[in-house]
Amino acid sequence: MSNFRAVLFDIGGVLTVSPVTRIMNYCAERGISDEVRTAIFAGHEGPWSRFERSELTPDEFVIEFDRSLAEAGNEACGPHFMQWFFQGFQPRPEMIAVVEHLRGQVKLGAITNNVARDEPAQRRTSGLDVHSLFDVVVESAIVGVRKPEPRIYEIACSELDVHPTEAVFLDDLGANLKGAKALGMATIKVDHTLSALYELEQVLGMELPKP
Repeated sequence: MSNFRAVLFDIGGVLTVSPVTRIMNYCAERGISDEVRTAIFAGHEGPWSRFERSELTPDEFVIEFDRSLAEAGNEACGPHFMQWFFQGFQPRPEMIAVVEHLRGQVKLGAITNNVARDEPAQRRTSGLDVHSLFDVVVESAIVGVRKPEPRIYEIACSELDVHPTEAVFLDDLGANLKGAKALGMATIKVDHTLSALYELEQVLGMELPKP
């Protein structure tokens, strides 16, 4: 066994298929340009990031979404986007199996950039009941900070009662991993393959279930 006492997982793109990819496909199917999509969903002060920190309500985000579309000559579809997004994303059973396998062997946490703090918990977390999987779930919409801001990782480690150097963090976005690594956390990038599971096995010094 290793000296790591906690493993923390991102949700979208790790425990489910990537919402980033799904959003890109959604925009492409509706003729929303990369420029408009980036203006909405990228940038620390863009509408989506502000929504993830609960600085915008769902209705306010829809207004910002449709305003960006209107300025580019697209038809408004904010309400449709919100309905589509909150249907959730397909789970990745191989990753969820690893979380279940690790229960009782290490402390388990999730750190997620999510939206709509007043929605039911499962709708906030990509349709997964992550609160039954993890000891601690830290949501940007609840705590008011988002990855890669250092504070969100500090909150997770504090709630798990571990030092960042005792924790491993898995995410599919490099920027989020850099934020965790800067605090001393071990980091593993997740893609569509099983490579992250093999890397986690090496870090933890234990065999993990794989399909």
